[in-house]
Amino acid sequence: MKERIERSDEPITPERIASDLCDLGVEPGDTLLVHSSLSSLGWVTAGQPAVVDALMEVVTSEGTIVMPTHSTQYSDPSRWRNPPVPDDWEDVIRTERPAYRPEVTPTWNVGAIPECFRTYPDVRRSRHPSYSFAAWGADAESVVTDHSYDHGLGEESPLAEVYDRDGTILMLGTDHDTNTSFHLAEHRADRDQGVSTQTTPVLEDGEREMITFEQLEYDADDFPEVGRDFEDDRPEAVTRGTVGMADAKLVSQRAIVDYGAEWFEKNRD
Repeated sequence: MKERIERSDEPITPERIASDLCDLGVEPGDTLLVHSSLSSLGWVTAGQPAVVDALMEVVTSEGTIVMPTHSTQYSDPSRWRNPPVPDDWEDVIRTERPAYRPEVTPTWNVGAIPECFRTYPDVRRSRHPSYSFAAWGADAESVVTDHSYDHGLGEESPLAEVYDRDGTILMLGTDHDTNTSFHLAEHRADRDQGVSTQTTPVLEDGEREMITFEQLEYDADDFPEVGRDFEDDRPEAVTRGTVGMADAKLVSQRAIVDYGAEWFEKNRD
């Protein structure tokens, strides 16, 4: 917190954030997929609600705000690496963890702003136990409804719904290493990526049920490289600016997904 105060030129208010978003190019009625880092914004008055309030003010209820609200504590524990758990814990974790519940289950490692956003009135969260998204605004319900358990970042996901609406990615102090839209590009690339299965508990009609679903073997290691190449090759699809003290970008989601699919076909083994 001391570091945020020292590098802020003034308290970062909701009004300042809203003004900076407008200057960046965010407009009422946009479909906006938000990736964010609260600490990058500087010393924000009252923290993450100030950011959520500003986003809602600028996009308005005629638009739609979408954020990843992933809960990877519901992923396969045998694949955990930071840190790994003992082998003899894995079955207990799989079978004894509480059922995923969109209204209750906290996010994991996606930042303070999405965790705050998911709790707001009229925000809707999808049913996927690992790769949920939350949405608010005109198309919130249709963006998150019917999120497929299988291939949760693919063609029947909120990412694809944002693509269909010609949405825009907003990066607030983040970069392409966390750009989840590249996972949709992985699905669309004409290449063999491999498929794994996961088993986890969810609530179905109010009852705890174990489900097993398929997903691609997602790989984000080269996302920064794809992002740099995209920005070099398609500068017209990226708008840069500052929100609070954070470097910010607006990126055409369609353009970067299409580019990413072709890039993976050409550059991945």
